Amino acid sequence: MSFKPANNIQDLQYFGEFGGVNPSISDSSTYTFLSAKTMFDTFEGNADGCYLYSRHSSPSNLYLGEALAAMEGTETANVAATGMGAITPVLMQLCAQGDHIVSSRTIYGGTYAFLKNFTPRFGVETSFVDITKLDVVEAAIQPNTKVLYCESVSNPLLEVADIEGLAKIAKKHGLQLLVDNTFSPLTISPARLGADVVLHSLTKFINGSSDTMGGVICGSQELIDTLRNVNDGASMLLGASMDSLRAASILKNMRTLHIRMKQHSHNALYLAEKFEADGLKTVYPGLSSHPSHELFKRMMNKEYGFGGMLTIDVGSLDKANELMELMQERNLGYLAVSLGFYKTLFSAPGSSTSSEIPEEEQAAMGLTDGLIRFSIGLDNDIARTYKMMKQCMVDVGVLKTEAAVH
Repeated sequence: MSFKPANNIQDLQYFGEFGGVNPSISDSSTYTFLSAKTMFDTFEGNADGCYLYSRHSSPSNLYLGEALAAMEGTETANVAATGMGAITPVLMQLCAQGDHIVSSRTIYGGTYAFLKNFTPRFGVETSFVDITKLDVVEAAIQPNTKVLYCESVSNPLLEVADIEGLAKIAKKHGLQLLVDNTFSPLTISPARLGADVVLHSLTKFINGSSDTMGGVICGSQELIDTLRNVNDGASMLLGASMDSLRAASILKNMRTLHIRMKQHSHNALYLAEKFEADGLKTVYPGLSSHPSHELFKRMMNKEYGFGGMLTIDVGSLDKANELMELMQERNLGYLAVSLGFYKTLFSAPGSSTSSEIPEEEQAAMGLTDGLIRFSIGLDNDIARTYKMMKQCMVDVGVLKTEAAVH
């Protein structure tokens, strides 16, 4: 039987304290104990099911974590205040002074900056590689390597990781494979393909309304227990804990994730095919011209499509900025970072979300000044959106005037 991530979410059932169809929100920062011994046991990590302090966990956070673990097919999950609040603790938990990480070179700028600039202070070094070349990945592994890190669909170049191939390498060398699946929730299920840990910025598609931040670590019960440990757990001690009200809000939005992802993917494929036919340099995993198109098809949960992210290259930063400003002026979306909103969002990542990566390294990985990253929205009439976008491209000189443009 095939894995059905949306079914796994919908099969969860919670009742509120008074029988409400939404679970009651635990609006408390601390919790009472009926006996002093129970409090002692909880601090020692022996009182499963008891709540101690909301930095450790809360009922609302556990509900959301359970839904996310069900979606990804892992034993459990731990939510955090931001995506980086999930990524950084798990890396620090798994690595110690003198350890080494092999990472994809095309990853979110914040993650890149953490691995490149921050972890070396603590004696943890990272080798950045072309994640699409498995021989290069394996060659970068050292005796002290502990973690293999990638994004299922990379930010911003939309490179696709061969998760099954990477999992084999990780298992062979005794590594933990960590996959950031922020760009492709429901579409790709990394744990089913062999990943040990699945990470998300919940801020993006999963929440979907650009009104809160959040992150999650999906993995084994043993890992999550370690992260929550009051004595040496990185999630517990670094303090990037999610607020219960935000957890309850994201849990409600997860119920429509399957509907939203299908529409994001439908719209993005439509635009990508049109842009490519117009002669624009377009990158989208759903296009047969994408170098990893067949790999994506083998990995994907087909009903959710190829995701909502695409890029086009318009040649220069000035041209990119001119086009984005005009599209925003004509109400086609927002010139803004982040992704997964109901409106289309666009940015030039070389000068925004990937600006932490030095220019020479951007050039080496193929990140050009003229690249525009699109998070395609939930537009009901995507044909109308395309015509309006194309007119903007004609007006700024990215495309030549054609009679077909109205």
